[in-house]
Amino acid sequence: MRKSYRVKREKDFNAIFKEGQNFANRKFVVYRLENHQAHFRTGLSVSKKLGNAVVRNRIKRRIRHVLIEHRSYMKALDFVVIARKGVEELTYQELETNLLHVLKLAKIYQEGHDCEKET
Repeated sequence: MRKSYRVKREKDFNAIFKEGQNFANRKFVVYRLENHQAHFRTGLSVSKKLGNAVVRNRIKRRIRHVLIEHRSYMKALDFVVIARKGVEELTYQELETNLLHVLKLAKIYQEGHDCEKET
């Protein structure tokens, strides 16, 4: 995922947490905030409680892969994805299903509606 698609600065994370809305299911929490860019930006948070560095990095790689795979259906928003306990045990398909579910709840992901072509 290119740097322009990432939320990296602490200031940006804090703004999303403070001013944004949150949505959750059993495996993920998503905070979202409107941005004024042509595409979405995302930040990832995976706690040390979920496992060692290898496990946490695998979770982040899988989340990034889902976001890249479905990026044309994502609205131009800033959002942070927080992985909850149990994510480390999911298969890729289960992770994808759960992540897309919470992104639909947050109205970030719109299946069948190509958001990239609107800009």
